[in-house]
Amino acid sequence: MYYTYPQDMRYQPTYPYGPPVYAPIPYPQYQTPYPYPTRTPQPTDELRGSWTPFTWVEKYAYAFSGPYNKAEVAITFDDGPDLGFTPQLLQKLKKYNVKATFFLLGQNIEKHPEMVKRIANEGHLLANHSYSHPNYAKLSLEEFKEQINKTNNLIKDLVGYSPRFVRPPYGSITEEQLSWATKKKLMIVQWSVDTLDWKGLSGDEIANKVMGGSFPGSVLLQHSASGVPLQGTVDSLDKFIPAMQKKGVRFVLLTKMFNMSKSP
Repeated sequence: MYYTYPQDMRYQPTYPYGPPVYAPIPYPQYQTPYPYPTRTPQPTDELRGSWTPFTWVEKYAYAFSGPYNKAEVAITFDDGPDLGFTPQLLQKLKKYNVKATFFLLGQNIEKHPEMVKRIANEGHLLANHSYSHPNYAKLSLEEFKEQINKTNNLIKDLVGYSPRFVRPPYGSITEEQLSWATKKKLMIVQWSVDTLDWKGLSGDEIANKVMGGSFPGSVLLQHSASGVPLQGTVDSLDKFIPAMQKKGVRFVLLTKMFNMSKSP
């Protein structure tokens, strides 16, 4: 069995190792309302605050979004680093004093080690997006382990820590792989707002997707790689970051959102 992320999935994880990070909570009332549509929890919703169609997901460290009780949103970038768009993204993030999570490819880490160091030195979180961007559901467990371990070792050699957070390419992963990752105290984080920026959308189009689809605990998916038209990704940060900050949204790292360390 494997599971590929569908649109609008919102999952708050449970943690099989150690005490749970988030206790069940009732849905709060926000003093600063969001200026864009959000899903209104219903009385029939479970207290954990999210849902998933597969009961086996509950056993693992696996998430699509953070808790609903905080006005927090996580910006994440996949497939980097590169020397074209990544520096521009870093400059925009610095402009607004916002930190983001970068899910890096091992192949690109080898090509641009100094950019990896820059991302870390500027206070952003490094995470694992595989070595060569395969579909994990088509890999054996040993091949999956190699993708994870090789990329984590590359990052550790450059910045001194092995990342906890992992995002599978295409959002595809098997239960066996999830089980292994959880035992290693890794956490699989998908996304809840897909900007589709890789299609070459404009900054306005991407910003509209972000502000129209975000909710408390959202994990935004964008990209930071060469070979695809991502100028809209760069431009969108000037549009949705200040607009959402004015409404009380806090942009946070995944470590903050899930109250976990950056390394297992």
